[in-house]
Amino acid sequence: MSPEDQVKALARAAGFSLCGIARADQPPQSLGGLRAWLSQGHHAGMAWMERQAEKRLDPRKVLEGCQSLICLGLYHDPGQGREGEQQGAGRVARYARGEDYHRVMERKLKALEAGLAQAFPAPASFRGYADTGPVAEKAWAAAAGLGWQGKNSCLINQDTGSYLLLAVVLSSLDLRADAPGLDRCGNCQLCVEACPTQALVQPGVVDARRCVSYLTIEHKGPTPEELQAGIGNNAFGCDICQEVCPWNRKAPAAADEALKARPELEQPDLRAWLAMDAEAFALAFKHTALKRAKLEGLQRNAGLVLSNMRKEGHAPGI
Repeated sequence: MSPEDQVKALARAAGFSLCGIARADQPPQSLGGLRAWLSQGHHAGMAWMERQAEKRLDPRKVLEGCQSLICLGLYHDPGQGREGEQQGAGRVARYARGEDYHRVMERKLKALEAGLAQAFPAPASFRGYADTGPVAEKAWAAAAGLGWQGKNSCLINQDTGSYLLLAVVLSSLDLRADAPGLDRCGNCQLCVEACPTQALVQPGVVDARRCVSYLTIEHKGPTPEELQAGIGNNAFGCDICQEVCPWNRKAPAAADEALKARPELEQPDLRAWLAMDAEAFALAFKHTALKRAKLEGLQRNAGLVLSNMRKEGHAPGI
């Protein structure tokens, strides 16, 4: 078995759905736009993106001696369509309806790193990240053949769509790269047209200052008035640009039971969110991604969503 096949077998054994390999000395072309994206302020309040830009551009500045990147994908729960929702319900992004994906991915990364260390002993070195370090996972995943970055900027796999969580293991192994993914969006503009806040300012370019996901998770303080209506009923994150994507018609079920949706996060009671204190918040959202927004952020979102519902005549109890 080749080293590349060994790596992929270990990734499957650790529970990952997809695995591909990219070369650290062959950076994906899409990384070239990072500096322009930052200079235009599209990263909004995510200052760490700018502070760690040079590392994002070159993984060899993250792991000394890095030669290859083992790029990994994991299916999360695709959920039910909007037609299955109750009228007046708030929405939580699909990836956040189960256990916090950081915890799930960390367990799998540890298993994979242990397997790699056994199969490829020192001086080989490995360092894994799942949205926790200065690595551009989407760009490298596309370079490793896991899919392509669509016009909604998501990584889209030809067979399974974009309801994927991504991770990368930086490696000192001299591995052969897989063929990069081919862009298959064609002339489709559905995601660009569907974005309620026009955050997709160019194909594949998201202005976080307008993005519902950013505004309901990372953004601190009040939501800009001109964007409040566009939040709609999205109380944490947003899936709209993925819901309209034709490549998601055959999205598979979650690859890990821990990622399957919890009932209380499929149809969240936003009035209960508003009544929570810090203790209730910590208990209700323990080990979920919703903790990222903190109590203040969730209550801001809940109030805004309920206000939007009242304006549309769909608020609970109406």
